[in-house]
Amino acid sequence: MEFHISTEKDKLDIQKVHQQVSSTYWAENRTMEETMMTIEKSICFGIYNEEGEQIAYARIITDGLIFAYIMDVVVFDPYKGKGLGKKLVQHILDRPDVKNVNTVALKTMDAHSFYKTLGFKSVGNSKMWMSIERVKYD
Repeated sequence: MEFHISTEKDKLDIQKVHQQVSSTYWAENRTMEETMMTIEKSICFGIYNEEGEQIAYARIITDGLIFAYIMDVVVFDPYKGKGLGKKLVQHILDRPDVKNVNTVALKTMDAHSFYKTLGFKSVGNSKMWMSIERVKYD
């Protein structure tokens, strides 16, 4: 399957993004207005198939140096289970403004094993927080 990843917000299918994200456990009460605000205030990523249809979405907030927070990673049906989520998160981790950040964090209740394959580890005793820590403190 051919696809490409873009950070161009004008390519996002905002209706589809809202529908997909608001159907998750972490954003089930998110309104369209709130979805619009999250898009406006974040670096957003869409995966698009060869016809230009959006098939996945994720976003990050980062200062480019100390901290990056990955959120709203969703692959749309029927494209789930094809490795696109992994490609999308790896693409984000490989960005110049993320790959050298001291801490890359995210929260998940059900995808720990997925994120572990990308280098994330559980944070302390948290059942949700995971991170990649590139700077070790004594």
